[in-house]
Order: sequence, then structure tokens, then C-alpha cells
Amino acid sequence: GIHPAILTDRGLDAALSHIAARCTVPVTLTVDLPTRPAPAIEGITYYTASELLQNISKHSHAHTATLDLWHTPHHLMLQIRDDGIGGADAGRGTGLAGLAERLGAVDGVLVVDSPPGGPTVVTAELPWRA
Repeated sequence: GIHPAILTDRGLDAALSHIAARCTVPVTLTVDLPTRPAPAIEGITYYTASELLQNISKHSHAHTATLDLWHTPHHLMLQIRDDGIGGADAGRGTGLAGLAERLGAVDGVLVVDSPPGGPTVVTAELPWRA
């Protein structure tokens, strides 16, 4: 797909900072990557984070959120938390299910933990490909 210019030019740290700043809920961002992942993994990570932050803005009634991105020996990990009302369900609707499908296309997984009353924690695990 087409990547935003900031992602192509400056990588995930800058691109995620940009979308976090646009979120209607204050987002604390932490990015700890030794190098840039493969463009396809970088694009899917950006898209996933963007969609999840939009969901927080639209549905969570949260006051704060965190977005953490880090590398393990074999995976790129993305975790987004909010202190909202919870109740997000990947089996209901198409948004989270679509993200899970997109991640699955590169052997990634999406885990949603969102009990009624909150908080919501969404973790995406993607294969690390440099």
C-alpha cells in the first residue's frame, strides 16, 4: 500500500508521534526499535496503531492512552492501552476483525483484552523483518 510520507521518510517513531498528537485523548508514546523493520511490517504497524487510536477517540470515553512499540528477537510488538469503558470485541463489528485479518496476512496476531468497565489493552505481534 501507499505509506504516508512521514512514515517513508522518518520511520515509525515520527509517524506514530504524528498520529498520537492528533488523537482526541492524550497519548503517551514509547518507541524502542534498534532499526527500521521491513516496509510492509512498518506499514501494517502504522495502520494498526492509527486505527486503534481512532477507535479510542470514537468509542472508549478514555481520559488517557499509551502506545508502546518495541522489538524482541523475532517480533515487533505494539501495545495500546486506554482507561476507557472497555467492551471492545474483535468478534463484533468489522474494525478489530479487519485489523486481525491484516496482521494475519503477515503471520501476526492481534489480542484484545477489554472487559466491560475497562481498561482496554490491545496487543499486536508482528514478525520482525528488517
